[in-house]
Parts: sequence; C-alpha cells; structure tokens
Amino acid sequence: MLPAQPKAPMPTLAAAQPSQFAVENVDFAYPGHAVFRGLSLRAQPGEFLVLLGPSGCGKTTLLNLLAGFMAPASGRVLLDDSPVRPEHPALGYVFQSPQLFPWLSALENVRFGLRMAGRGSEAEQRALAIEHLALVGLADAADKLPHQLSGGMQQRVALARTLALQPGVLLMDEPFAALDAITRIKLNEETLRIWSQLRQTVVFITHDIDEALFLADRILVLAPAPGGIAAEFDIALPRPRAAATRQLAQFAHYRQQVSACIADLQLQPLAA
Repeated sequence: MLPAQPKAPMPTLAAAQPSQFAVENVDFAYPGHAVFRGLSLRAQPGEFLVLLGPSGCGKTTLLNLLAGFMAPASGRVLLDDSPVRPEHPALGYVFQSPQLFPWLSALENVRFGLRMAGRGSEAEQRALAIEHLALVGLADAADKLPHQLSGGMQQRVALARTLALQPGVLLMDEPFAALDAITRIKLNEETLRIWSQLRQTVVFITHDIDEALFLADRILVLAPAPGGIAAEFDIALPRPRAAATRQLAQFAHYRQQVSACIADLQLQPLAA
C-alpha cells in the first residue's frame, strides 16, 4: 500500500510587498470647480498616512485619484513608479460603508473578491477567507449574514475582504465614521494591530483629529479646494499604540497643533 501523500499547504496569512506611491504636479477639477492645482505628495512603503481637513477640501477625490478611479487633468499618479490603474493588484480600497452582499455569509463576502480575481481553488479561497476573518476577530461569525452583524462587525468583514486580496496599498475612506465612539476607538486599535502584522502602505481619510493622531505616522492637512496640502505633521508617538496613548502629553500637544491648523483653514475664505 502506497504511503499517504502529504496535503498541499494551505495559504498563509501574508501581505504583498508594501508599495509606494507618488502624486506629481496633479491638476484636477470638476465642471466649474477646481479641486487641485499642482498637487504633489509621496508615501513610503509601509507608511501609515492620514489625510485630514475640512469638508470640501478634496480628501475623497485624492483617494479616488490614488485608486485610479479618476484621472488627473495633468500631472501623474504613480504606484511603484508606474501609472496607477484601478485593477492594479497592489491596491485595496475600504469604503465608508461596508457594501456587503446581503445574501452572502461573512465568509462568502470575504471570498467574493478572491473569486472575482481568480485567486486559487475554492478550498484555497475559503482558507484565506477564514484566516482573514480570524485576523479581524470574526472567526466565529463566518456563517452569519450581514443583517445578523453589528455595523462594526460588518465593517470588519469589509476590511477582511480587502485584506484577503493581500494588497500592498490600503486606501481607507472614513471607514469608521458611521460607528459609535466606543466601536470606533476599538476598530482604530484593531486597524493598528492588523497593520503592524501586515505592514501595507495605508492612506486613511478622516475628519476626526484624535483618530488621525492615534493612527498616523504622518498627517497631511488639506486646505479648502483648490488649496492642496496646507500642513504636514510627523507623528512621533511611540508604537505600539493603545488606549493609554491618547492620554500622553505628547498626544495633547499634537492635538493642539493640528486643531489650530484646521481652525485657521476654516477661517479662510473659500476660493472662487
């Protein structure tokens, strides 16, 4: 009798090599409304970059340019030194709302992106989906439908779905804005825990100064359109960060600086 053959190894939890991006002298406008003029910025591999600023300053527009959903009128958006495109395998996007399929279980919602991308066999896809649900703390919710999950749990499923594709860049558009304050703080901590393990390059949009300070390596404050980048703050708070981080005197100092910057921007007249 032949000896049993060893099973092929299942996928292991890993991220793609973190990517870098560059925005070079970008102009962008909607009809009758300029958003950016000559905008330039860079993010280094593995950096957690937060975009902060008042409503209407172009944060989501910038994220859509980084994702390749929109094209600049002039200038370039580069991902790993090549022009960005929406289907780039290094890109992952987490939206403001979870956008789950209500008829699919949590596991099948996570698996959906893998199916569409043709990543592996069904068994491999399910294994990756289960691993990433465990990563976001939802291993026991794999069979639940979205309506059986809280808002915070639904957003975790959406995050797991994106992470399962193992992107090198994670673009996050106010993903926790609709959640209650306690859940939001918990998911901030979970986001950093996951990022410390996978180390993607993250670009995160928020209106919340404390959230920005807690998460960021660097904060870019955007001025009202078409002002572009008004200020940049390197956030040298120790990592790993936890609830006690928010009580540090250094945290309060950064909060005062960033708050003053945004208050000044809000006093500026809007561009014609």
